[in-house]
Amino acid sequence: MTDSTALKLRARDATDMDVIASCLQDSLVPVRDIAFMKREKRFVMVLNRFKWEELEEAEAMGRALHKLQAEDDLQGEDLPEVDAGLDTDAKDASFEDAEARPVYHRTHAGLVFDKVRGVSTRNIDLQDKAHFLNLLTIATWPKEIILYFSQGGEIRLQVSEVRCHMKDLGEPWPTFARPEHALDAEPEAR
Repeated sequence: MTDSTALKLRARDATDMDVIASCLQDSLVPVRDIAFMKREKRFVMVLNRFKWEELEEAEAMGRALHKLQAEDDLQGEDLPEVDAGLDTDAKDASFEDAEARPVYHRTHAGLVFDKVRGVSTRNIDLQDKAHFLNLLTIATWPKEIILYFSQGGEIRLQVSEVRCHMKDLGEPWPTFARPEHALDAEPEAR
């Protein structure tokens, strides 16, 4: 189990946004949790993010568990097998049968952009509220921020300046799945 710390980050320029983008890579975003509040000039979304900052710790723990399991397997070879008259095909699964693997974490996070003058999308149906988007990265220019999603989806924010903050919400939960994917396409050069 990890002693997880909630992230709370603020961005005022492209360099700051690169840090936020790296934390949010491979986040899952329900379309229903995306909103542009035009009067407030604010764009918000709630994401289900993979905790990349804990990756090294999770993989080290997985290697340690695998090593312990291998040692237990070697020691178990010397023990006599006990047959309690059960059909071996009918036995329940046991912890010994489980494969040792890293335990990663995901958490919900809020992402807010202020000073947003306009929002446009490409290859995203904002009316399909049940659809989930997979955030690949965020590109930042002085007056524009582009959120790139898998399958060619984009959300473009026209901003008067970079004003963003991200905050983890609630408790993280364990997952065995580590995001892995091939890039659909390289983001366009500006």
